[in-house]
Order: sequence, then structure tokens, then C-alpha cells
Amino acid sequence: MTGTIKNIAILLLLMCVSLSVTAQEEDTRYRRSSIYSIMINHTNQQFSEEIRKAFVKIPVPDKYNDHDLSVKVVTLPKKLKGAGSSKENELITEFLDSNLVASRLVAKWFNRDFYTGVCNMDLVKERGLYDATEFDKQMAERSARGTAMLEDAGEDLIGNTFVLVNDIRYIDKSKAMMWVGIGLSILSAGAGAAMAANGASLSQINNLNQSTQNIAQMIERIKGFKVKINTFLYQLVWDEEAAGTFYETQYAATPDESKRMAFENGRGGYRLEYVGKVESSGSEVSYIGVDLYDPIPMVRKACQRAIDENIVDLQTEFEAFRTRTPILSAEPITASIGMKEGVSAKSKFEVLERVENEDGTHSYKRVGVVAPVANQIWDNRYMAVEEGAKGALLGKTTFRKISGATPQPGMLIREI
Repeated sequence: MTGTIKNIAILLLLMCVSLSVTAQEEDTRYRRSSIYSIMINHTNQQFSEEIRKAFVKIPVPDKYNDHDLSVKVVTLPKKLKGAGSSKENELITEFLDSNLVASRLVAKWFNRDFYTGVCNMDLVKERGLYDATEFDKQMAERSARGTAMLEDAGEDLIGNTFVLVNDIRYIDKSKAMMWVGIGLSILSAGAGAAMAANGASLSQINNLNQSTQNIAQMIERIKGFKVKINTFLYQLVWDEEAAGTFYETQYAATPDESKRMAFENGRGGYRLEYVGKVESSGSEVSYIGVDLYDPIPMVRKACQRAIDENIVDLQTEFEAFRTRTPILSAEPITASIGMKEGVSAKSKFEVLERVENEDGTHSYKRVGVVAPVANQIWDNRYMAVEEGAKGALLGKTTFRKISGATPQPGMLIREI
């Protein structure tokens, strides 16, 4: 009897844990914008192959949906002209247009089969957090609510698809580092002479010289690698005209040659709109925790930190690109966001409550304002744990309420 009661207690405990996990997962579900990130690699610059290998390992930030296409790296033999200007870069726009990138992004949204033209709404339903059964029912009935859902998905999902083009440039500091090497060589020579005067053997002196050379090479690799990245931001145009053309003449739920060809012939009608551009500061990166004899992790850390910096700057300058993050807990108020997303003691965030309207669309209502608590800001930058950065082990950032309602799990915050 005792064993039976114990088993029932364990079963109830497991059920409670399961329900708690399910609720937590439900609370952290929210609509994200989607990103396709590519880089421009210059084959005439030092570390070009290491930069390419490092970039393809960098994941899309977890506050966005991964909408990558097959091409991740575009190779140019020379420096990109006009990369320092904030104006639209003609070479980049020409590449995106000539390769019909906009239409490829649309095709991915609808899981379009290249050979048959067959599409489905699975990705839209998944990312839009729609009830799949209800969505399919309204689409089948061609109801007003179904149309509203499509408009809702287009405005809040498909229309928030972005392309990031990263022009990565290595900053060569080898000349400056040459003087470090010379200084160490002089030091080594002086130390060697002193050791000889004190009766040191030739092998001991050679060991000192070799160690000094190794240190010089190590310093050169650490201090000599630095990148600046120009990031150009484009947004997919998904307006009433584009959506109407696709749904009416090109969307095929079953094999339909006429609709397949309509999409192929109409690829040029889809377009990307230039939003703007930012440049990373090219600041020094700490390489504590990185294997100094393996260049790829070192290059990745520098590139990823610079790209993260640019994404924060783009969010600051362009409202359409700003992300929403779910509240994890109410007491204390916490969220899975940190220094990688540019959170600082001076940041302020509006608290948004997601509302589902009667017609099936969604909207967001501002219900309050919060700010990070000093010394409770998570350092979630790449390899912050390995370098022992302060706040790297927090796992989340703690906030304090400034005004409005007390935030609840599932509500969203967006930087003001």
C-alpha cells in the first residue's frame, strides 16, 4: 500500500513538472522577425579564408527566425566601393536583384517545391502561432476571418523578413605589432647576454630566445586581429499587391503547371527595400578563453561580436527591425536578454501584451515600462563565460518596474 501511494505521489509530481514545463514553453513563444544573413568576403585580404569559415559558423541571433538561403558567402576580389557611405550600395542591391533573392525568401516562407510549384502554409502557421486546425478551417471556408489571418501573417511575419549583408574587412595592425616584436627581441638579446655573463649554457639561452619568439607571435595574433563590419539592412516588400499576386495566381496547394510558371515568370516582381546601414566600431576584443594557436575561434569571436554590435545599432536606428522578448518571471521581473542585445543600465523597455482580436489577427498593447537592474545585466555575448566576464553566468537579466502594470510571464518587452 505504501509503495502504491509513493508511486502515485511520484506520478503526480511528474505531471506537475510536465505541466510547469509546458506552461513555461507556452509563455516563451512569440512572433519573431526573420533574417537571412550573408557576408561579402574579399579574397585579396589577409585572413579571408579564416573569416569565411568563421562566418558560416555564426548562427542567426536567437531573437530572430533563421530564414537563411543556400548562399551564405559572396566573394569579391576587391574592397567594396562606397562601403563607408550610409547610402544604398548599388553593387549589393544589384547582386540581390539579379539573384532574385526576394522571390527566394517568399518561396521559403511557403515551403515551395522548385520542381512542382506546390506550396503549403506550415511555416506561416508555426511562426505565426496560429492554431493549425482553426487556420486550415478558415482557409478552406475562405471566410473573412481567414482573409484577416493571411493579412495578419503578412504584416507581422512575412513583411518582417530582413536581409543582412555584412561587408567584413580585416584591419591589419602588423606594422604596429612589428615594434612589439622588435622590443621583445631587444629584451631577449639583453637577457641572453646577462645569462651568458652568469654562466648560462647555449641551450638555455636558445630556449629563452625561442620562448620570447613564441610570446611575440602570440601577442601579434591577439592584438593584430581586428575587424570592421559594414552591415547593410534590406527588408522584404510584402504589400497588398505582392500578397494578392502570390495567393491568387502563384500559390498551388497541388501540382499546377500554370501557377508554377506564373511564379517563375513573376520572380522579378518581388523586391527588397533598402533600410539602412551601420558600421561596427572595430574595437579590441579580449581573446581570453580562445585557443591562440587556432585562428578560426579567434576570428569568429571578433566577427560575431562586431555583427552583434551592428544588429543592436540597426535596432536602435530602425524601429521595424526591433525585437520583442518574452518576460520569463514576474517576481523578480526577468527576461532572456542581455549585453549581446545592447542592454545597459540606461536602457528602458516598454511592456507589451499580445491581444488576439475577434477576426483572428493580433495586436500589441503597451501596459507598462521597465528598466534593467544595475549589476543584474546578463553578459550573453559570444564567449563571455570563457573570458570570465562579469554577469556571464546570470542566465537572464533582472528588471524593475518603472510604470504601469506588473509584467507577467508571456508578456513581451521591446526597447524604447
